[in-house]
Amino acid sequence: MTHTIAAKEDHVDVLIVGAGPAGLMLANWLSRFDIKTRIVDKRGSKIFNGQADGLQCRTLEIFDSFDFGHRAWREANHMVEICLWNPDDNGQLSRYDRIPDTIPGISRFQQVVLHQGRIERFFLDSIKEHSDIAVERGVLPIAFDFDEAKVGDFEDYPISVTLRTLSGEESTPEQRQQHQKSADGQQTAIADGLFRSNLVADNTEDLIKSIEATSNANQEEHIKAKFMVGCDGAHSWVRQQCGFSLEGDSTDYVWGVLDIVPITDFPDIRHRCAIHSANAGSVMVIPRENKLVRLYIQLQATEYQKKGGKADRSWITPKIILQSAQRILHPYKLDYAYCDWWTAYQIGQRVGNHFSLRDRVFLAGDAVHTHSPKAGQGMNVSMQDTYNLGWKLAHVVKGLSDPTILSTYESERRDIAQKLIAFDHRFSRLFSGRPTKDIMDEEGVNMEEFKKAFEKGNEFASGIAVNYDASVLVAKEDETAAQSNDNDILGTQERRAISKPQLATKIDIGKRIPSFKVLNHADARPWHLQELLKSNGRWRMIVFPGRLTDIQNMQRYKSLGKSLGAPDSFLRRFTPPGKPIDSVIEVLTVHSGPRTSIELLNLPEPFHPHHGDMGWDYWKVYSDEESYHEGHGQAYANYGIDPSRGASVIIRPDQYVSWVGEVDDYGQMAHFFAGFMKEKEDDKPEIRKSVQ
Repeated sequence: MTHTIAAKEDHVDVLIVGAGPAGLMLANWLSRFDIKTRIVDKRGSKIFNGQADGLQCRTLEIFDSFDFGHRAWREANHMVEICLWNPDDNGQLSRYDRIPDTIPGISRFQQVVLHQGRIERFFLDSIKEHSDIAVERGVLPIAFDFDEAKVGDFEDYPISVTLRTLSGEESTPEQRQQHQKSADGQQTAIADGLFRSNLVADNTEDLIKSIEATSNANQEEHIKAKFMVGCDGAHSWVRQQCGFSLEGDSTDYVWGVLDIVPITDFPDIRHRCAIHSANAGSVMVIPRENKLVRLYIQLQATEYQKKGGKADRSWITPKIILQSAQRILHPYKLDYAYCDWWTAYQIGQRVGNHFSLRDRVFLAGDAVHTHSPKAGQGMNVSMQDTYNLGWKLAHVVKGLSDPTILSTYESERRDIAQKLIAFDHRFSRLFSGRPTKDIMDEEGVNMEEFKKAFEKGNEFASGIAVNYDASVLVAKEDETAAQSNDNDILGTQERRAISKPQLATKIDIGKRIPSFKVLNHADARPWHLQELLKSNGRWRMIVFPGRLTDIQNMQRYKSLGKSLGAPDSFLRRFTPPGKPIDSVIEVLTVHSGPRTSIELLNLPEPFHPHHGDMGWDYWKVYSDEESYHEGHGQAYANYGIDPSRGASVIIRPDQYVSWVGEVDDYGQMAHFFAGFMKEKEDDKPEIRKSVQ
C-alpha cells in the first residue's frame, strides 16, 4: 500500500528570496529583532570569487553601524586616486589628469573594493551572531499565491509560496569551462559569471518545468508569510509572480570583465583608471585585493555576433576580452598567467514599474533596477534598498509602527533608482564613446566634459547624496504638502510636524546625518557621532542644547527633560511594557561645552537614564570640545547650529534626518512620532490630547 506524504508547512513573518548582498542585508536587519525569517536561494553555494566588488562611502558607514565595517576596511583595496587616460594630439595614449577617487571630507570612509564573496561572509557572520536565521541554499520557489482578502490584516498571512529543494546538479550554475595552466602545469578551470549576466537567459522557468514532472512531497514545503521580499536578481521570479516588469532600454555596448593578476608595463595599473583609446574602445581599471586587477573592457562589434539584439555569448571568451584590452592599451603591454574570474554583459538601464505589491511583497536590488557596473553602484544601491526596508518591516511586525510607513519604501527607493538610471545613462555613454578628434567632431566625447561628469558623479556615486522626499517619516518644511498622500493614523493636519531647518543649516532633512567627532561627557573619549547610531532599530533624538553654562539654555534643556520624563511622555507611550525607556527612541545630547563645568548626574534623568541593576547610562551625553589626542570635531560649526540657541534633531533608525526643530519643542516632537508610531489602544485619546 502506498502512503502519500504531505508536504511540510511553515508560517513566517518574512520570506526573503535571494541570498545575495540585498537579501543578506535584509536578513541582517531582521536578525536584530527576533522576527521569524526564512531566506532561500536557488544556488547551491555562496559566491567565492568575482561578481560585484565596489564599496562606496555610505555602504561602509552602514557596515560600521552593524559592527563589521572594520573587516571590510581592513581587507579591501583602497582606491585613493583616479587617473584619466586619453589620446594625445598624435593619437597616442597618455595620462590626461588625476583626481581624487572620493571627494575629500565627504565621509569618514573612502571608496574601496573587495569581492562580493567576502562581503557576503561578513553578513553571514553577523546574522549568525544575532539570530538563528540561516541561508537555505539550493531551494527554489516554484508556486505563489496572494490572498487579497487578507491584505488589510497585518497579523495574517496573505502570501503562500511553495519551495522546492533542488539536487546538487540543479543548483549548480552552468560554467563555460575556460581553462588556464596552473603553477604545476595542470589545466584548471576559470570561474565565470555568465550565469548572472544579462547575455544569458535565466534558467528558473526551465528548472520549474523539469521538477514539475518529478514532484516529490519530501522535497517541497508550503510557506505562509506575512511579507515576502524578492532579492532574486534581474530575472526575478518574484517580480514575475507579481506581474511587474522592468522598463527602460539597452545600449549596443558589450563589455567583458576580467579579474586577473596582470603582467604589464602600464604605469597606473594600481590606480583606478578610465582609459579612452583613439579608436579601439575603452577600459576601466579597478585595482583589487590580493594582487588582482579588474578590467572592464569594451568589446568591438567585430568581436561578437548578435542574435535578437543580444550578443552571442559563444563568441566571448577570456582570450577575446584580453585581446580587446591589449588593443586599447597599446603601446603598453598586457598579459596574464592567472585569471580568477570573468564575465560579459550588455549595458541595460531599467527600473521596475512597481516596487511593492500592496505593501506585502517587495522587490529590491537588481530585481527592480539594472544598470552598468562601472560606476560601482549595483551592489551598493541594492544593499541600501533593503537597508531602507528592513527596519520598517521589523517595526511593523513588532507592532511598533503603523503599516503606513511601508509605503515610503517605494516612494523613497524608486526615486533613487530613477536618479541612478539617469546618472548611469549619461556616465556609460560618456565612457563608451570615442574621444573627439577635433572641435568639429560632434559625435565624439569631449574629454574635459567626461572629467567634469566624473567629478560631479562622485558625490552621487558615494551614496551620500541620497535625499528622501517629504513623507510621514521626513518632515520637510517646504514639502509638507506631499505628506497628505500618506494614509496617516491621526489625520493629516493633526499629525504633521514642522521642521525649522534654519536651526541647523548644514544638516539636510532627508539625508543621512554627517559625522564629526564629539567627546563623551563622562570619560572624555572622542567618538564619531555616526558611531553612536548603531543599526539596532532605535530612533534617535539628538539634542544640541548649546552652552549649558548659559542659564537660558540650561532652563530649556531641563524643561525638555521634564516633559520627556513625565509618565505620559511619548518616550514611555511608544515603548513596549517591560522594555527600557531608550529601547525604541534613544535620546542623545551633544552640548557645546565646557564639559568640566557640568556634572553629568545633575542633568535630568531622561538624558542619562537609570537602568536598574546596571546603574546610570554614561553613554548618552557628549560635548563638542577638543580632545586630548584627536583634535576638535567642531560639530556645532559643521552642523550649522548656533551654540547660543541650539537645536534638536530626530534621526531615523537608518541614520537619515527626519526633523529639525527647537531644543525644547516637545509638542512638535510628539506630533512627529504620533504620526506613525503605535501605542496601546487605551492610550490613544491621551496621545491625541498631548500633541494638540
